[in-house]
Amino acid sequence: MRLTGPAVRLTIFIGECDVWHHKPLFTEIVHRAHRSGLAGASVFRGIEGYGASALIHTSRLLSLSEDLPVAIVIIDTEERIRGFLPQLDELVPEGLVILDHCEVLLPRPPAGGAPGVGGDTEDR
Repeated sequence: MRLTGPAVRLTIFIGECDVWHHKPLFTEIVHRAHRSGLAGASVFRGIEGYGASALIHTSRLLSLSEDLPVAIVIIDTEERIRGFLPQLDELVPEGLVILDHCEVLLPRPPAGGAPGVGGDTEDR
């Protein structure tokens, strides 16, 4: 069954250099979301931003920041997203975690792509 209708968007804001057991934290979060059977997850790299530290991180050449902002976006039902939140308590000691209610309108697989590739919503 594909996810359609009311859903919750979980967005986690962290730094690109944040790690979990010597690998990128965003990778661990996406892999845990996948193992948990959540409908879909994507990682977006920011080009500029700041957070609680008030230090601006940017990709502009003169600044040469190595810790750009990263947003991980995960979509599923509210029940399934809330069930995933305890894992974030373990993984994300610093950062920002937000929930938004949303509506999934067109859960389409990629044209000619394999299921599970490119952040599509897989059958469950």
